Amino acid sequence: MAHRLRPVGREFASVAPVRLVFEREVSAPPPAVFDTLARDVTGWTAWFRAVTLARPLDGGAGREIRLVGAARFRETILVAEEPDVYAYRVDVTNVPGARAMAEEWRLRPAGTGTRVRWTMAVDGVTPFRLAMRAARPALAAGFRDAMTSLDRRLAG
Repeated sequence: MAHRLRPVGREFASVAPVRLVFEREVSAPPPAVFDTLARDVTGWTAWFRAVTLARPLDGGAGREIRLVGAARFRETILVAEEPDVYAYRVDVTNVPGARAMAEEWRLRPAGTGTRVRWTMAVDGVTPFRLAMRAARPALAAGFRDAMTSLDRRLAG
């Protein structure tokens, strides 16, 4: 059953009770990575294996995301500062125990490529917070896989 989460702002990525941060370099420059993250929402399914549906909502101010395993999210874009930061919060989800969620993608030049930092920031009931911490290795592997796929996509 879907439920509404507490609305949070862009600062939540820095202050959330659980913050999972992952970094990886890709060969494409920051503007190309930003464009793929922020403007090609439907394209997420091509490079982020966990994403089974991604579509913009409300004229691009929001997104609908579905993941492998049937998790669903309705999100609001919090920040789209090209080419540095793309962030969104989850407004509605079917994930039990979640109270607040946001994700932030920070892009920094790294030679001719980009250093991508993905922060998943969450709050929820204690079992949810513990489950998110326990999921760190799986999320790290998913992020590495996604960045490898994104790198290939942007190189082709």
